[in-house]
Amino acid sequence: MARSEGPRPGRGSWIGLLVVLFFSLTGTPVRAAEPVRLELTGVEGPARDNVLAMLAWPPGLIRNGQVDQRWLQRFAGQVPDLVRTALEPFGYYQARIQSSLEEPRPGNWLLKVAVEPSQPVRVSEVRVEVAGPGAARGALRRLVEAFPLKEGDILLHQPYEDSKRELLGRAMSLGYLDAAFSRHEIRIDAERRGAAINLVLETGPRYYFGEVSFEGAEDYPRPFLRRYLTFEPGDAYSQHSIGQSQINLLNSDRFRDVRFQPDREQEREGRIPLTVQLEQSPSRRLRPGIGYGTDTGARMSLTYKDLNVWDRGHEWSAELNLAEKTQLVGVAYLWPDPYSLQSLTAFRAGLEHKDVANVESSKVSAEVERVREFGRGRKGSVFLNFFQENFTIGEQEDSFRMILPGVRFSQRGYRDMVRPRGGYHYALEARGGFPWLGSDTGVLQLLASGNTLVALPARWSLFARLDTAFSLQEEGLKALPASLRFFAGGDRSVRGYGYQTLGPRDSAGDVVGGRHLLVGSLELERAFGVNWGVAGFFDAGNAFNSFSNFDLAMGAGLGLRYYTPVGPIRLDVARQIDADDPSFRLHFSIGFGW
Repeated sequence: MARSEGPRPGRGSWIGLLVVLFFSLTGTPVRAAEPVRLELTGVEGPARDNVLAMLAWPPGLIRNGQVDQRWLQRFAGQVPDLVRTALEPFGYYQARIQSSLEEPRPGNWLLKVAVEPSQPVRVSEVRVEVAGPGAARGALRRLVEAFPLKEGDILLHQPYEDSKRELLGRAMSLGYLDAAFSRHEIRIDAERRGAAINLVLETGPRYYFGEVSFEGAEDYPRPFLRRYLTFEPGDAYSQHSIGQSQINLLNSDRFRDVRFQPDREQEREGRIPLTVQLEQSPSRRLRPGIGYGTDTGARMSLTYKDLNVWDRGHEWSAELNLAEKTQLVGVAYLWPDPYSLQSLTAFRAGLEHKDVANVESSKVSAEVERVREFGRGRKGSVFLNFFQENFTIGEQEDSFRMILPGVRFSQRGYRDMVRPRGGYHYALEARGGFPWLGSDTGVLQLLASGNTLVALPARWSLFARLDTAFSLQEEGLKALPASLRFFAGGDRSVRGYGYQTLGPRDSAGDVVGGRHLLVGSLELERAFGVNWGVAGFFDAGNAFNSFSNFDLAMGAGLGLRYYTPVGPIRLDVARQIDADDPSFRLHFSIGFGW
């Protein structure tokens, strides 16, 4: 077996250590000579891969580095039949196989397998039909028309099986629960190298959802529970809809167990009633938490939630967050829409104190927001925010009262929030303060952020992030309160720099924030093991006041990831790039980056 070799390290060279570390993290094995080897010739591509999989050494053939000779000879006698079986899915039904077992050195065996595949069997006739009440369904007809094997094609079993599975699954998703293949056969004429496909799907009658009743969770009103269902009585019966409804109920954090029980015996006129069995979780929770991040320092939290206020499914929460650099006390009341899962009205209020870098501020705020869902992970909202802020930035000490109306829109395309293989998220916001509405200053701000995760081969992935913000304002920067200014630097900004240490400076050299923000990041990660990953990253960006005076800050480094149910633990070592006196900085954080 050929194996590429890296550069040969010199004596005492650190390159050898890096090579060993790289191969250990990327999972490339370094093996000693094996007592039995396989030499396969005459077949390439996926067919070769299938043959190699079929000829994998049986468990127990090699023990403690010694080969069981009788077992090996018995296995060698089975090789021709195993190879023929492995080649048939690729259309080779008359392959010639020669195998021999040799012992080049005592205790070291070589199994030689030579294959002559000959000409593959080709499709000579195709008959794919849908019969029964669902025969006229466009979705099923399109699958029949798109059947991948045509006359003259090589007979490949995998596309045939995939199409069968897709056709049956689509029929059942459309409500044809009794769908089955009355014929599914391939007649092979090996001498003429021809194959006739005969595939007939009988749909049977179509079924629909009947009435839905709930058992358990008596404290919750039934209209509130129906919000989590993705179907209505009269919709075509679909296991996918049931599965998504079950996920919605479990993700609400209100139920320990959710089971859907269809009653086929009570089916009337094609309608199948369902019972949803719910095991309720405690609606009142008190959860403490501790953590650490290089942006905020050590932190602790205490959160109280009531998920069923007034027995109407309303949610009340109170939160206390204490960190070295930030402290927050907040309350929120969520009033869910009775007919839409993600639509709600939210009331929030809080008291926050920050002492970060050159900024110290105290802020009391309140907000009302009306959120509406638009399907496919999309949400939009209108909001009205009020805050009173007292702050000191550099040499400026001031206070502002602001009343900010605005709109938000976001879409999330991540299915697995613990360790997704791919996805995206973006958020847009426009907000403005106007003196005629009661604000102490006038400003219009546009904010946009987004990220995407792309899966790459060999357990690699690429994560890209972009954060932007722009302010339209007639007065100078001093007319902006601290919480409406933008800063860069930190764990989720430009790594290599401290939290909020990047941005325009005053005459004393203190960072005072900017009216605009532009920050981007690229991160290449290689997974290893079950929950681990290593990453290399490059960050760039800054806060600024004008496009003609934009000072780009850059940082790059390496990181270690450990994925937990509460989010990834991230440890990064970053170095400043193109700085006057570049230095290294350690970044540590817990939580999702998407």
